[in-house]
Amino acid sequence: MNLFRLITLLTLSFAWMLCFGAVGQRSTDSLLNQLDSVIAHRDEYRARKESRLSKLHHELSSATTDRQRFDALGALYGEYHSFNANSAYAMSMRQERIARRLGDRNLIINAILNKANIMSNVGMYHETLSMIDTISSSTLPDYLKPYLFHTKRTVYGNLAAYSAFPAEREYYERITDRYRDSLLTVNDPNSIFYFLIKADQLNVHDQPQAAINLLESFVNNNGLSEHDMAICAWTLSEAYAKINDRDNQKRQVLISAISDMKSAVREYVSLRQLALMLYQEGDLERAYKFLTIAVDDAAKCNARQRIVELNASYPMINSIYVETVRNQKRALERTIWIIAILSVILIGLLLLMRKQMLRIAEGRRNVEAANAKLTESNDKLNDLNRQLVQSNLKLHEAYNAIAEISELKEVYICQYMDRSLEYIEMLDTYRKGVGKMVSSGKLTDLQTFVKSTKLIDDELKAFYAKFDETFLNIFPTFVEDFNNLLLPEEAIIPKKKGALNTELRVFALIRLGISDSAKIAKFLRYSLTTIYNYRTKVRNKAKGKRDDLESEVMKIGRN
Repeated sequence: MNLFRLITLLTLSFAWMLCFGAVGQRSTDSLLNQLDSVIAHRDEYRARKESRLSKLHHELSSATTDRQRFDALGALYGEYHSFNANSAYAMSMRQERIARRLGDRNLIINAILNKANIMSNVGMYHETLSMIDTISSSTLPDYLKPYLFHTKRTVYGNLAAYSAFPAEREYYERITDRYRDSLLTVNDPNSIFYFLIKADQLNVHDQPQAAINLLESFVNNNGLSEHDMAICAWTLSEAYAKINDRDNQKRQVLISAISDMKSAVREYVSLRQLALMLYQEGDLERAYKFLTIAVDDAAKCNARQRIVELNASYPMINSIYVETVRNQKRALERTIWIIAILSVILIGLLLLMRKQMLRIAEGRRNVEAANAKLTESNDKLNDLNRQLVQSNLKLHEAYNAIAEISELKEVYICQYMDRSLEYIEMLDTYRKGVGKMVSSGKLTDLQTFVKSTKLIDDELKAFYAKFDETFLNIFPTFVEDFNNLLLPEEAIIPKKKGALNTELRVFALIRLGISDSAKIAKFLRYSLTTIYNYRTKVRNKAKGKRDDLESEVMKIGRN
């Protein structure tokens, strides 16, 4: 009886573990899909961010007193802090000038702390310490002490993280821990800052489960903003990592990344960490996409320490992604060779079969035997003919593709020669114009002429117009054929007949065999993220399967 109970208990436990694992997997899959959706709508969240910044800039320009300007600059600094380090630094500098003009010591220190905080974020630790070491906490008002301790804890924490030798790392970690303790004494015990610092302290002192219990209780019982949720989820992910709970770690990293994207910040860790986790799980496409977004955001924010962290992992995933594409290309080449070899074998078999049929016909002894053998041979011949027809169709498609590429090369070589002659003539005209200005001493006109971007803008416009004209000469029904691949209500109609808009140009380049988003972005002078968004947006309009759209585009004009 006891043995039966033990077996039953073990069975139920195993079933519970399987169910729990399945639920956890569904949870992370749902969050991954949610993150994909949020990233697809990043432009909307960034537009809201820009709207808030525009409103704050208007409030700044409308301020009538220096104190109002100081407060407006503080609000702008908060919005720019994790979005654009250069702008945040500029806000803190303006704050400091106004504070010194007012002669208010506390406002001056507040502005200096803002400047020190942003300098710490871009890795200027020596300069940061030079500024904040001159500030005595004993003379500060209570509301500035948490800010001073937070800045010092951040600087020394970064110095510990990037220390090359154990002795220095331990030294900076002790100082960091000391300021962490100071922060707990000056923050409200009911505030989010207190709970985050306490959870961080528990993680550092190898008490991750206590950190999880503390922070999850706070998150579940308090309504948090997206930015606060991102920070709490990241701290929880670190705690789960310490107890080797990868499912919950990944779940919290996903929550943090979703909140970071919704907050339209550019200085974050979550998406990079998620990319590395997905790389380890084999989800290479998402890992590459997320890491590319993180690199782009860090560069735009000028978050140097994040760029350093990203540089260590980006080449690894990028090289694996490139290798995967190369393997796919090699597999395609092998398939073409196999088809060619099979075609030769089929032709040889056909000739052999025909020879055998002739021998049978010559040596038949009676009509019935000859007819029977002929019927059997004909059946085999028909099968071989069908196989040969299929092989010939595939070879015909390959020949058509080669012919099409040759035609494209001829057309574009002619276009290239024409454009080259035009550029030579344009440069000669440009040279003569500059020579005249120099000869006549019109240096001011020359400077204005050189600084103008009108020439480049006009040439780009002409270049794209020529591209559209050439492409549509080769594929005159491209626009109609492309729209036939989309839902009727999602048809893309260019504003001008005989021209393409940006979305159609992206897929025109794909039709020409340029499928790399980076090359398309360079050709159209857009960012990589913008091109990715265009491709995703149009694929979502497909009449059939969205993943088959680009392969269907490659068939346009082949019939």
